[in-house]
Amino acid sequence: MDKSKRATLLALAGAMSAAVAAVATVPAVQAAEMEKCFGISLKGQNDCAAGEGTSCAGTSTIDYQGNAWKLVPKGTCVSTETPHGPGALEAIERPA
Repeated sequence: MDKSKRATLLALAGAMSAAVAAVATVPAVQAAEMEKCFGISLKGQNDCAAGEGTSCAGTSTIDYQGNAWKLVPKGTCVSTETPHGPGALEAIERPA
């Protein structure tokens, strides 16, 4: 392979690596700007931690389940109102 083709391939490989690395950091940045908010998701629409007898995302069994959380923009959880009161940064007791 001549030097010109090799240089082009190396440049292309470097650009691809940089693009993949940039995309990989976006979710980490977005996650840093989000927080878990318990007790605000509707039945089956939680992001995770839906309590005993459930596995994770989409497994909450009632609306506003206190031990199921949803990711929300940081700083908005406790001002998110539900029919049972505001969201919480930790699991809470909610009526069944």
